[in-house]
Formats: sequence, structure tokens, C-alpha cells
Amino acid sequence: MKKHKSGITGHLDIFVADNEDEFEGEITKWQDILIHGNPEGLKSFAKLLTRLADLNQDDITDLPIGAREHVHLQPGSDISKSSVQVIVGRIDAKGTGAFYDRYIAKIDTKNKKQKHPI
Repeated sequence: MKKHKSGITGHLDIFVADNEDEFEGEITKWQDILIHGNPEGLKSFAKLLTRLADLNQDDITDLPIGAREHVHLQPGSDISKSSVQVIVGRIDAKGTGAFYDRYIAKIDTKNKKQKHPI
């Protein structure tokens, strides 16, 4: 994929919301990432995700082995000025398929165990 070519059209707003709740004297804090857009913006975001998912990283000659294809979404350019900068990318590395170290797999609710490739 070409650098700085997200293909995002329409209106897309991506931001982090900090939340806090108090119950019986205990405070719980968490963050939500909110992705909002008009139909054109959401569809173009979906196309970007599909392009990244369908991309054969092995075909990208200037992507080193072990690297991951990604796209930067810049506020005021690709997404709204009120958005935070966003990086959307592949989790599997070129050539190895390895995931990065901080990744913790979701729990498989059918089998009640975690699945983690490689």
C-alpha cells in the first residue's frame, strides 16, 4: 500500500473516551475507542480494512521480513480534525506470521481457552 494513501472519504471521527464509575466506594476507570462516521466514511474505512486484510505482505518488496503493513490516519487529512491519530495495520509479520509480543489473544468462548497463532 502506498504511504499516506488511506482512501478515506466522507466523514470519519475516531477518538478515545475516558470513563470512570464509582460503585460502593470503588472507582473503576476504562477507555473506549469510538469510531463514528457517515455512510461514506464508514464504508471507506471498511474498504481500507479489507485492503489490509487481503494484502499479501510477501509481495511488498520494500517491506522487510518481520515488518507489518500499516496505514497512518492523520487528523484533518484522512479523518476529522477532532480525531486522534490512528494507525491501522496487520498483526502478522511478513514472512514469519508472528504476532508482536504485547498481543494477548481473546478467549475462545466455545472452547474456553485462548488461541494464539505461532
